[in-house]
Amino acid sequence: MEKKKSKRTKNFDRRLWRRFWRIAKPYWFLDEKWTSRGLLAVLILLLLGRTEFTVLFNQQSGEFTSALAAQNGVRFWHSMRVFGIVLVAAVPIYAFYYYVRDRLGISWRRWLTHHFLGQYFQNRAYYELTFNQTIDNPDQRISDDVNTFTQKSLTFLLEVVGAVLQLIAFSGILWTISKTLVMFLGLYAILGTLVTFGVFGKPLIALNFQQLRREADFRFSLIRIRENAEAIAFYRGEASEASHVKQRFSEVFGNYKKLIRRTLGLNLFQYGYSFVTLIFPCIIIAPRVLSGELEVGRVVQAVGAFAAMLSALTVFVENFEALSAFAAGIERLHTFSKSLAEHQNGHAKLGDTIDRLEHPRLELDRVTLQTPNYQRTLITGVSLAVDKGQGLLIVGASGGGKSSLLRAIAGLWNSGSGTIMRPKLEQMLFLPQRPYMILGSLRTQLLYPVIDRDISNEELSQVLAQVNLPDIVARCGGFDAELDFAKVLSVGEQQRLAVARVLLTKPHYAVLDEATSALDVENEERLYAQLKATSSTIVSVAHRSTLLKHHMHVLEVVGDGTWRLGQAKDYSTIE
Repeated sequence: MEKKKSKRTKNFDRRLWRRFWRIAKPYWFLDEKWTSRGLLAVLILLLLGRTEFTVLFNQQSGEFTSALAAQNGVRFWHSMRVFGIVLVAAVPIYAFYYYVRDRLGISWRRWLTHHFLGQYFQNRAYYELTFNQTIDNPDQRISDDVNTFTQKSLTFLLEVVGAVLQLIAFSGILWTISKTLVMFLGLYAILGTLVTFGVFGKPLIALNFQQLRREADFRFSLIRIRENAEAIAFYRGEASEASHVKQRFSEVFGNYKKLIRRTLGLNLFQYGYSFVTLIFPCIIIAPRVLSGELEVGRVVQAVGAFAAMLSALTVFVENFEALSAFAAGIERLHTFSKSLAEHQNGHAKLGDTIDRLEHPRLELDRVTLQTPNYQRTLITGVSLAVDKGQGLLIVGASGGGKSSLLRAIAGLWNSGSGTIMRPKLEQMLFLPQRPYMILGSLRTQLLYPVIDRDISNEELSQVLAQVNLPDIVARCGGFDAELDFAKVLSVGEQQRLAVARVLLTKPHYAVLDEATSALDVENEERLYAQLKATSSTIVSVAHRSTLLKHHMHVLEVVGDGTWRLGQAKDYSTIE
């Protein structure tokens, strides 16, 4: 049984190392490899200097202790002068060491953050991952976990390199003082490492992984309340929301209690393990000092060298609590990176997918649409074509698949079969029911998603007048004033601003998913008249019969997978 457990632990350690290396390797071998390697080389040189100064401090401590014990004033003050010179030389080495370490750490974080963001936004992975139940809180993984990964990686790397340098530097000193002490040190370090990893290893890593996840879930539940404060207030849902948040925190609290119980056992062992080293070197060397064979200062040197070497040999024991949290972060980043890679390579597909072809006209050929998990078929075998200027109105019961069909046209949903032919997405503009207000100025709101276009204030003002928002510029403080427009504007005003984006962008196809639902009939009629006057072909999901006259075709989604296609002129009402 013990043999099997040891084998699992070894496999786990190897797997963790491989996962760490997959995440870490690109920074050191791709576009910034020379900068990163150069900073690392400087850092190791500074670490070498730090180690050398530590040895010198240890030697001088022993020297002036022996001078005091011998009541030799000349020897003492000479030692203090040497100590002062070493101290002055050491200060800049120590200071620049931490500067270069932090400089390398933030550079690595910047590169890795951009790397993950590139994958996150490529091919709409950020949207696809919302259906992946194994990836919780991607925002935390990109912000907190990447930061922890880069900082801790450097810290542990330097701890290991420093430990090797300390072993080399102090082993000679300790060997000349006491060979017995060196042998005791080796056996003691091996015993401590085996106990730490054998008893506390995998459980602490698993608990830290769960703690990171539950902390993120708790924070996300608080963010949701802030983002939906008004809706919660209207529903008077404070009690329900408070109960939900408290439940999330209860999970944080429960897991943390398990974590600190495990950590208590680790701390009891670690402190007992380290405190023993305060007395054993003295016990081993004491007979030789009492017999006069060694000076008192050599005891100070021996204790210092023993502590430095033990710290080097037990670097994983001393840092195991932090290592277990670090390992949990590696697991989270690995699963996130793996999911992003699967999305880019198309490995995450569970069944058939809808084909898409670039074509001047929007056309669907025998398209069967299913939910992303393939558990429900929404529409079966729909075929239609929307020629330029011949608008399409999609109607039907709620939940029948109207909005889902627009998602398929946009390439957001791929589950199903058949072929969708459409222009380039740059030539189409999709307006959801709930408009998206970006963080920025009124100008960027109007020009979104292509915000670097050169359009005059006069043209922007003209378009705002067309959508019945003539006073919004003065109310917001000008085109370049930055406000939280999701709170400043009502939903109806946001919908009118979204239509203004269509008038400014002039796409080949404007696709509106109940994008005027918050407007009165008069304002809605005005906006559709403005849209119809442009060169854009309109595809709409709506429930109002007043919109029939702005479209030529009607696609009725029944709700059981069936559909009907007809002429708008044949409809007087929408059921």
